[in-house]
Amino acid sequence: MVQNDRLGTFFAHLVLIVGVAIIAFPIYVAFIASTHAPGTFLRGVMPLLPGSHAIENYSTVIFEGRSNAGAPPIGLMLWNSFVMAMMIAVGKIAISLLSAFAIVYFRFRFRIFFFWIIFITLMLPVEVRIVPTFQVVANLNMLNSYWGLSIPLIASATATFLFRQFFMTVPEEMLEAARVDGAGPMKFFKDILVPLSVTNIAAMFVIMFIYGWNQYLWPLLVTNDESYYTVVMGIQRMVTGNDQEPLWHLVMATVILAALPPILVILFMQRLFVKGLTETEK
Repeated sequence: MVQNDRLGTFFAHLVLIVGVAIIAFPIYVAFIASTHAPGTFLRGVMPLLPGSHAIENYSTVIFEGRSNAGAPPIGLMLWNSFVMAMMIAVGKIAISLLSAFAIVYFRFRFRIFFFWIIFITLMLPVEVRIVPTFQVVANLNMLNSYWGLSIPLIASATATFLFRQFFMTVPEEMLEAARVDGAGPMKFFKDILVPLSVTNIAAMFVIMFIYGWNQYLWPLLVTNDESYYTVVMGIQRMVTGNDQEPLWHLVMATVILAALPPILVILFMQRLFVKGLTETEK
């Protein structure tokens, strides 16, 4: 019995190791590519060991960018992506918390109807409504701005549904006790519901931050000023920005730097993120 358990554990760990290797190998290749000279890849050779040009390549990406391809230094693009992702994540969570709170705890006509109207918007992502959304943003003079990058992507039916389902599991006795103590609706929301929702908020923040960080189509439409380019736009421009051969060593250095902020967010919030996705009882 012990031997069978050890064998099963060995194979389980073997499968996990193979899976991690498969997932991590492209990242490793990107890192290796970012440490070599530009001529290495023009010869059609893909080395598997680090080169000697890492400091030079990363310095070029960070301080110079690739101006002939329309890609500014990566520091500015990382900042734009960070601001956009933070505004989307915080905005989605704030609006979704309030809308779920209203649907669950306020008794008004057609509240279930309004909830399903919100939920149906899952079938209308920004790619489907991109033309009227762009027209509204242009009419409000929000092109080439952080507001134009973020506000059209803030509303989230997914987060509203998640928080609604959680609020419905909170015992009614808590609400009654808050009323007896003289707490109003917003005090009950701020002092009881929000602290109970910390793990859900953390899980949703990670998901929405990565969602905002990876946006490409919408920033491409609403920005033509280099000072508002996001890092995903910068990578695309470095690859297709001119008629020359792409400088893959610089592209891969940009890719590695662009992957660091989402990875750090996940590592920093890993415990709350996993707990928020798996915990069913509070």
